[in-house]
Amino acid sequence: MDRNNIDKIAKNPEDRVLLAKLWDKINAGMRKNIPANTGFLAPRELEMAKFLFGQAEGLYTFGGYDGAERKMLVYLPEYLEEDALYGEDSPLKCLRATFYEGDTPTHRDFLGALMGAGIARETVGDICVGKGSCDFFVTAEIAPYVQQNFLSAGRTKLRLTPISLDQVAVPEPEVKEIRDTLASLRLDSVISAGFRVGRSAAADYVTAGRVAIDGLPCEKPDKAVAQGAKISVRGLGKILLKTVGGETKKGRISVIIDRYI
Repeated sequence: MDRNNIDKIAKNPEDRVLLAKLWDKINAGMRKNIPANTGFLAPRELEMAKFLFGQAEGLYTFGGYDGAERKMLVYLPEYLEEDALYGEDSPLKCLRATFYEGDTPTHRDFLGALMGAGIARETVGDICVGKGSCDFFVTAEIAPYVQQNFLSAGRTKLRLTPISLDQVAVPEPEVKEIRDTLASLRLDSVISAGFRVGRSAAADYVTAGRVAIDGLPCEKPDKAVAQGAKISVRGLGKILLKTVGGETKKGRISVIIDRYI
């Protein structure tokens, strides 16, 4: 661990501010030998944090459930087991918002309403919207405020109750399966097929810095994409390169892409 690595890892001033903040929080916990945690981090932010702290003992990433996208970086002293992340003193809490099933608020509705209630983005983790309810994660410190002030998402009235982490309901994402053949597994080709846009337009999204592969930004249209990679494009959505098959008689590569609806 070396604080001087911040300047090597950061790509811009915002990255430097973030990494310095993460360093101060986690390093303070390590020095005092007490639990410490960051706010929720996006995949790219988490990757930068991993480079900064390396394989430091006692560090965990935690988002409340397996497969969480937004996670905290948590330090636990040697006198605490990993189970402490799921107990009463967990650094995060899950709240269940129930609503009339005839309403259909989206992830965007919930996130916008939370931000509109004055709740900082870093205090909010994954938002899992289902039919008639939405389970979402917040830092333990902000949970009481959220329960008192988060009363609606758009026009949908909400009733909030805290739930234990073993009660969390993560709905299966809705996807549209796309079967296609590609000349190559270039990033711009996969985006073109997954979102049904022209390849030149797909390349423009990439070079404009609007694309990430598994949470990490990529600005190279010719980047090779591996099976299982998740690609997010700001303004278009997210796709998964689910299957890479064999070559067709014309030498093209058959693929199956899931586009998240």
